[in-house]
Amino acid sequence: MVERIETVIIGAGQAGLSLSYYLTRAGREHIILEKAPLVADAWRNRRWDSFTLVTPNWSFKLPGTDYSGVDPKGFMPKNEIVKRFEQYEQENHLPVSYSTEVTGVVPMDGHHRYRVLASNKVYESKNLVLATGLFQKAKIAAFTDQIPHDIYQISSDKYKNPQALPPGAVLVIGSAQSGCQIAEELHEAGRKVYLSTGSAGRILRRYRGLDSYEWLAKIGFFDRTAAMLNSPEERQFAPPHVSGKGGGRTINLHKFSRDGIILLGHTRGYEEGKLVFAPDLKENLAKADGFAANITKQIDAYILNHSMDIPSEDVMVLDDGFRAPVIHSLDLAAEGISVIIWATGYSNDYSLVGLPILDAYHYPIADRGVSRFPGLYFLGLAWMNKFTSGLLMGIGDSAQYLAEVISR
Repeated sequence: MVERIETVIIGAGQAGLSLSYYLTRAGREHIILEKAPLVADAWRNRRWDSFTLVTPNWSFKLPGTDYSGVDPKGFMPKNEIVKRFEQYEQENHLPVSYSTEVTGVVPMDGHHRYRVLASNKVYESKNLVLATGLFQKAKIAAFTDQIPHDIYQISSDKYKNPQALPPGAVLVIGSAQSGCQIAEELHEAGRKVYLSTGSAGRILRRYRGLDSYEWLAKIGFFDRTAAMLNSPEERQFAPPHVSGKGGGRTINLHKFSRDGIILLGHTRGYEEGKLVFAPDLKENLAKADGFAANITKQIDAYILNHSMDIPSEDVMVLDDGFRAPVIHSLDLAAEGISVIIWATGYSNDYSLVGLPILDAYHYPIADRGVSRFPGLYFLGLAWMNKFTSGLLMGIGDSAQYLAEVISR
């Protein structure tokens, strides 16, 4: 059966729901196709059990509603995040078709430009919006099949808790937000933890009386546009690591080293029965420290320029990681490593659309989500116009703009 409809949105995450909110109020015909059986699948099923927002609760913003709870400076746990999405979808009566997986898209001629092949129906639409989110396809190195099969390997979006893993030491590959938080949790649970680092930056949880995310908003960090980047490749850089656990805490790789987590350079490959690492641990530590120092410098300048009466703050400088030995390879069996968790980020996957829609960096070719193909749009990614264009605090502006384009 074929159903003709003005707009099809693929994905019922924060992007798809936000766009639906505006299209509903504009009286535009549309439907959201979601392969999961329930709303907010990524938050519900692709986060670990103890997950909390890294950004303060005040940043939880969806069109038509802001955070109105009792703890705007706290950090929302996963179950509350999911509950808020459920309430949002129900209260706004958004047209979501759940358990509907899109298997392909066929461009067409005429008014209805796209044939969307779904698990239960075929749709023909004038507009197609790919709102499949920030976490589409976990990046896992190609050499994983060379690693012995008795080593349990999962991506970070499959990790739930320490008890769900086989006993033994754990190697976490990737030191951005997820990798660092998972490594910390495993260490606190008594596991021996190895952490293969990357170039992600870090920030202090709080500085000079405010949460750093409040400062980032003040200094314009969130308002940066893609045009301000040195290279399009910078769109792929991981956000700085920090934690919302236990009321919020700073994550510092030097403290990890002091506490007994074994730090490594980035993972290169698997050779002759050993996992091989680059000798770039100190370089990665310096990048993380440099990012933090640059942010605090900008905050200090903002306070000075605005004549704010806020006491200065001395930040403790740790250097334990610089004194850690450089490890070039690991024999996994000899080290007792039974688990590898890949926390190396995500790639965009738009393979169901048979059109040349990605640039050399595998990022959609689009201006604020509007592609060069009539009626084809993207929503839910960072740097579609601003850094926050795919995040909870910025998705509303992105969705409103796209809804206005579609309505015109």
